[in-house]
Amino acid sequence: MATWADVERTASALPEVTEGTSYGNRAWEVAGKTFVWARPLGVEDRADLGDDVPAGEVLAVRVAGEGEKAELLAAEPDVCFTVPHFDGHPAVLVRLDDVDPALLTELVTDAWRCRAPAGLRR
Repeated sequence: MATWADVERTASALPEVTEGTSYGNRAWEVAGKTFVWARPLGVEDRADLGDDVPAGEVLAVRVAGEGEKAELLAAEPDVCFTVPHFDGHPAVLVRLDDVDPALLTELVTDAWRCRAPAGLRR
């Protein structure tokens, strides 16, 4: 089980990361680009998920593309999910209560790599 403190610690340890807000929710950015953010589920999201609505907090994580998104959804179905709002967008939703801290670190770091400028990634 991971916490917001784990998200904050992991994201903040990466180069040139700032914490701010996105649509009023916590978000972490690199070079002005959001790579992970809190994503409360709305009424439509909950209706779309039906019985699969997570009980806890949800983190949105940027991914490299639709291929990586599909791979994560297939490899980690108990942790990663999506809603129709994210169709066509390179991001997955993560059940924060269910993600192992090591996987969380990997997801956050990979999301940072997707958004950081090439020079910073080196």
